[in-house]
Amino acid sequence: MTDDGAGGDAAASTPTPVTDADYEEWLDALDAGEGYALVCPDGHGSLPPRRVCPECGSSALSRDPLAETGRVETFSVVHVPSPRFADDAPYVTAVVDLGPVRTTGVVRGVDPESDDLAVGLAVDVGVGERATDGEPLVVFRPTDGA
Repeated sequence: MTDDGAGGDAAASTPTPVTDADYEEWLDALDAGEGYALVCPDGHGSLPPRRVCPECGSSALSRDPLAETGRVETFSVVHVPSPRFADDAPYVTAVVDLGPVRTTGVVRGVDPESDDLAVGLAVDVGVGERATDGEPLVVFRPTDGA
């Protein structure tokens, strides 16, 4: 006997759990101003894709709104980029605290060599494109008050 694929059809019609969103879907939500973190009952935050909390293993994850602003925790100025960022260099990669999660992105709107770039800098989070290939990425920009 051969499998007629009926099991595959049932799987295809099963709704995708909220926690199965992929990175591109998460970027789309962030770009629409609806960024979110996946948070377990213990308050551990993570970003998609996730099915369980990476810290405690809980599968009870909820979508909590992601802070629209955060603070730079650390950064690095990249002068020798990978090929995917060749036309972007020099650029700044930063880790930013956004509440229940920290995420990495590129800082724009600040000269990479200026003193304006510092740990603690308040930034807005959004989505932009790499100059090299137009692919989307997380972008941080100094807040108006910074």
